[in-house]
Amino acid sequence: MPETILKATNLGIAFGGLRAVHGFAIDIKECELVGLIGPNGAGKTTVFNLFTGVYKPTEGTFYLGGHLMNGKKTHEIVAAGIARTFQNIRLFKKMTVMENVLIAFTKDMKSNLLSSILRLGSFWKEEESIRQKALELLAVFNLQDKADWMAGNLPYGQQRKLEIARALATNAKMLLLDEPAAGMNPTETAELLECINTIRKKFSISILLIEHDMSLVMNICERIVVIDYGEIIAQGLPQEISHDPKVIAAYLGE
Repeated sequence: MPETILKATNLGIAFGGLRAVHGFAIDIKECELVGLIGPNGAGKTTVFNLFTGVYKPTEGTFYLGGHLMNGKKTHEIVAAGIARTFQNIRLFKKMTVMENVLIAFTKDMKSNLLSSILRLGSFWKEEESIRQKALELLAVFNLQDKADWMAGNLPYGQQRKLEIARALATNAKMLLLDEPAAGMNPTETAELLECINTIRKKFSISILLIEHDMSLVMNICERIVVIDYGEIIAQGLPQEISHDPKVIAAYLGE
């Protein structure tokens, strides 16, 4: 049986008297791709913020690989193996493509402060090894020839890919993609779909995907969870979700 990577039970958060998310439960297996959909304001990004330590749950628990994540800080959760992208691209746009990826690798560097200051051989050896890993990762997204470009000069679709590459550089077990196709044209969306399938197989990574492009969701997701007003209203296979009366009424329409 595939290992459970991410598990949440009755997860929720309240802001004052408002319950933004309540009773959220999910179980994502190794290398599984699950969609999280619902109307604007339903609580999807809030769920991501709970999983990444931006918000602290006021109820429930969530585990990564069997380890409790409640109460951990964002950098601790990243180190444990959860990485994400954002609705609005958050690259270091005045840094190069290569530098954006290298930043994510720094947590794995073992050189101490002294060897870094003195530029000892061990430092340069590790630096070259990390750069090679970064180039190999960029090659997965066909960005290796743009390694020296400023990230802000990349076309929009390639900026999206770079953000995913940077997330993968953290050596994540669980990747959270928040509307990765937002703002893309049909060609870019098709390339993104192929890219997501490639990285899932190549890195054996589990993915939770928020997306409003229902063609993309239905074509790529193995299971779909639907939330509305912060609560799950349906979950199942894509074909089941597309015909669920509650989902049609709340989100898909006729």
